[in-house]
Amino acid sequence: MGLVNLTSILILVIATGGGLVGYFFLRDGELPTLPDENWGLVSSQELLDGSIRNFAINISEQVLQDLKARLILEVKTFDERVEPSMAGTGFHYGINSKFLKNVLDHWLHKYDWRKREKVINKWPGFKTRISGLDIYFRHIKPTKETTPKKKVLPLLLLHGWPGSFVEHQKIIEFLVEGKNSDFRFELIIPSYPGFPFSEGSKKPGMGATDVSLILLKLMKRLGHEQFYVQGGDWGSIIGSNMATLFHEKYVCIMHCKIVAHIFPTWLMDEDEVAQHSPLFYKWPIINMVRETGYMHLHATKPDTLGVALSNSPGGHAAYFLERYSWWTNQTWIDLEDGGINSAFDLDELLDNIMVYWVGKSITTSMRMYRETSNLLTSHYFAVERVAVKVPVSCINLAGEPYTQPKFSLVEKFPRLRYTKWKTGGHFNPLQIPDVVAKDVIEAINFMHKTYT
Repeated sequence: MGLVNLTSILILVIATGGGLVGYFFLRDGELPTLPDENWGLVSSQELLDGSIRNFAINISEQVLQDLKARLILEVKTFDERVEPSMAGTGFHYGINSKFLKNVLDHWLHKYDWRKREKVINKWPGFKTRISGLDIYFRHIKPTKETTPKKKVLPLLLLHGWPGSFVEHQKIIEFLVEGKNSDFRFELIIPSYPGFPFSEGSKKPGMGATDVSLILLKLMKRLGHEQFYVQGGDWGSIIGSNMATLFHEKYVCIMHCKIVAHIFPTWLMDEDEVAQHSPLFYKWPIINMVRETGYMHLHATKPDTLGVALSNSPGGHAAYFLERYSWWTNQTWIDLEDGGINSAFDLDELLDNIMVYWVGKSITTSMRMYRETSNLLTSHYFAVERVAVKVPVSCINLAGEPYTQPKFSLVEKFPRLRYTKWKTGGHFNPLQIPDVVAKDVIEAINFMHKTYT
């Protein structure tokens, strides 16, 4: 079997999150010993540096002017260089050219980075060196005025791809200053190595499991031996790895186990089947193949793809925005704007695109797919075969294309709280932050009453 075919199979296994494989073959095995790597190739003295430094995002005018020049050229030459989408095709062929043209015009003429930069910097940011890499994170503590006689719990919020730390921008206030809860939360929101404003690895091998070790070190450095975790996409994979590897720390992953649905009706309840998108359910394998092509590219040629995305803001925006459509509601594929205008604030989506662009992290963020799917070096597969001992809360989301039914989760997560939503998609903290915050609180209340 050729390398390409083998890689394709491995990617499919990751895409299904061990779905059927995990259900029928999951066994308690030995956990791998993770090496304490120097991913930054720094000196031994620098490895000992445990300082935490204030870090506010402040992009140089030179970088912004370079971006503006590229946008001016792309907007000016759009009609002559970009083939127009065919009438009535919506997002069936990928991003719709008419919608993309409007986005680029908005980005150039209406989007104000300096204004948005202030919004992003509203919450304190920091950097610290872990395993040889400078890691960016946000750290928000509730004020004493908002926490009288209420317990403060540390909560690690994890993002996915193409999301970033900014996808939690709107959920922060609900968790730190929210009402109707017995708890308040001290929030730690990191950017993974190679993602916006965090340094990427200088050598091959850093997959999701290695990132989980770096985040554990971050939490220890902040003084937390026990904490909660919430995340989707990469956040759910990393959180699951943390809960498996470091269960003595009482780590709980809070939300979606993002995995593909390729299961027939006899394995699920009728209401669970009905909740899955009709498009995806009717042709699961066809849609699976079509919508996981990005994963194959990331896991085989991230640097090649990175060159294309890093040199064209229009190409970068097109690649990211298409994900926001399909991963939120698969029926929006017929719409000219992919449903994006009705579900999201365009400036907020451009914030996320911008931090990748100015942070020069498009290529390095995609490398995590390559490293995690590498059968020879990745610890992911061994960790996924071991059951999680701590309580876990998972959500089946109405618009999420890569959900996993309950039957395939209970062996990996024996102490499972499983809920089904009639709303939401892949980017919940950005789309419905109030609903997500409410469920976080309900899940933690449930865990405290049931397991403590």
